[in-house]
Amino acid sequence: MKILIVGGGGREHAIAASVAKSKRTEKLYCAPGNAGIAQIAECVPIGVMDFDALASFAKEKEIDLVIVGMDDPLVGGLVDVLEQAGIRVFGPRKNAAILEGSKAFSKELMKKYNIPTAAYEIFDSPGKALAYLETASLPVVLKADGLALGKGVLICNTREEAYSGVKSIMEEKQFGDAGNRLVVEEFMTGREVSVLSFVDGKTIKTMTSAQDHKRAGDGDTGLNTGGMGTFSPSPFYTEEVDAFCKAHIYQATVDAMAAEGRPFHGIIFFGLMLTEQGPRVLEYNARFGDPEAQVVLPRMKNDIVDVMEACIDGKLDQVDLQFEENAAVCVVLASGGYPLAYEKGYPISGLEHFREKEADGYFCFHAGTKAADGRIVTNGGRVLGITATGKDLKQARARAYEATQWVSFEKKYMRHDIGKAIDEA
Repeated sequence: MKILIVGGGGREHAIAASVAKSKRTEKLYCAPGNAGIAQIAECVPIGVMDFDALASFAKEKEIDLVIVGMDDPLVGGLVDVLEQAGIRVFGPRKNAAILEGSKAFSKELMKKYNIPTAAYEIFDSPGKALAYLETASLPVVLKADGLALGKGVLICNTREEAYSGVKSIMEEKQFGDAGNRLVVEEFMTGREVSVLSFVDGKTIKTMTSAQDHKRAGDGDTGLNTGGMGTFSPSPFYTEEVDAFCKAHIYQATVDAMAAEGRPFHGIIFFGLMLTEQGPRVLEYNARFGDPEAQVVLPRMKNDIVDVMEACIDGKLDQVDLQFEENAAVCVVLASGGYPLAYEKGYPISGLEHFREKEADGYFCFHAGTKAADGRIVTNGGRVLGITATGKDLKQARARAYEATQWVSFEKKYMRHDIGKAIDEA
């Protein structure tokens, strides 16, 4: 098969690495890709939102399958455009990708179908939101309704912080048009767990669990980021939690979308909070998480192309989804200053170690890199995802941090406590 992956981050590199290993893959393309993906696929300079150019390229190259990795083109309707052009594609259509594209939609869906989540209110004007916050219980969570690169969430401990948050999201447009509507949620406490799943419109098969670290600094301090590291599986995702989620969350979400006339084919990411009252849905994503994909996919036994085709064809019930009985930890190497201002263009050294070590369970997934003057240089806030597997989480964590020392670039930054929670399990 000729396969095209749409995207250019660490998630897409992890997907590309799995697709490249598939017995079904004859030729692999990626648009636009990055310097790491370019080592296993032919990268083409087409933007992820240039739908017409992507469709034309897929037609010209007689692409057999397009895999859409990123949220923006999914929410924007790329799958619909490709399907209308007669191109086979993995990912939800626009009317299903709204599950991630609008937090207000997903909260209303959960309320209607009794899927456990935090109490909430939705506001279209800053004045009404400010009036509500005058008497709301604290702390409170403010969420921009639309896509905000994983950063459109503010946890406010005081009323002043909440007022300031409303102004920055709805008036100053800190997250652009994503802040046209605002969801105000009750603050929940507990362990966070991420569960990715394959969905074929009616059947859902969950993958192994994972846990992300969103804050920029050690000890979960600093600003929210797109993710500073992950581990898989989560020791807090017990058989009891799994049974509850299967009974009340996973299939219920798939059935709800189908009942709304929005059948979902692709990946649903469940962000869960394990509260004292039981698991609650924090958020949905309509694609692989990043960096969650970088610890989940290296542990998957199945041929990923076979599973994706089953999702497209409504035959997921025939797939026996399996994962290795091991663990994985990913530590993100970022540019100093991320998620605010940071510099690009610094040469990266030490990448050759991973070509020698991949068979031993060490992986380097490129996120923000590009080739320049014969070298690979930094080209984003999150630069690399350093992943290692191990017989258990403690070994995987030690190996991942060992591997972070193989790579260097100016102003390299990382957290030093990724997976530390596993010591408390």
